Amino acid sequence: MITEEIKDRLFKEKDDAYQVFQSKLIPTVDASYFIGVRTPALRNLAKEYVQREDVGDFLKELPHKYFDENQLHAFILSYCKDYDFCMEECDKFLAYVDNWATCDQMSPKIFGKHKEELLKQVKIWLKSKHTYTVRFGIKMLMEHFLDADFNVAYPKMVAKIRSDEYYINMMIAWYFATALAKQYESILPFIEERKLDVWTHNKTIQKAIESYRITPKQKDYLRSLKIK
Repeated sequence: MITEEIKDRLFKEKDDAYQVFQSKLIPTVDASYFIGVRTPALRNLAKEYVQREDVGDFLKELPHKYFDENQLHAFILSYCKDYDFCMEECDKFLAYVDNWATCDQMSPKIFGKHKEELLKQVKIWLKSKHTYTVRFGIKMLMEHFLDADFNVAYPKMVAKIRSDEYYINMMIAWYFATALAKQYESILPFIEERKLDVWTHNKTIQKAIESYRITPKQKDYLRSLKIK
């Protein structure tokens, strides 16, 4: 079966030192969860397996046992060329995503060609009670709706989110820092009018100040808006 074949290949790519490194980088899950496969190898495997007719058998084997299987799953979805299939599988998979790395690695290229449909799904994801589904929804707004397709209604949706989850609030801050870099005049009022909770407000400013895309003058003004 493809699932066992994939597991065997992942273990052949095992890097013990990288396994230790990964387990420290993602402390929310147990160290035994990691095989230790490096990202380039996972990407190469994903490019191979996404072309297999039986790849669906692997995708439906949820939950996976190992982090590396989840990473491979995320990369396979990122390379899918069929929007409907990709969205259906992505929506199923999100319920099993249990860490920021897998969430953030998943970025289906095909979504960029179906923004109207994507936006409808994003609105559903943002209302989820699952941490990484919400995080992924915000990430999709950041990746696909901060340039030509930007609308101030989108940051308004993100600003309304209130959560005690660190990984949601960090993504909100990342979103608004990126939005400041791309749509400064439209996003600045969200900071000036304190539309975010205090921690996320200050984290947004911190991340924006660290960005090379924010001018020195803008950084000075943003520093003055920190909540003490």
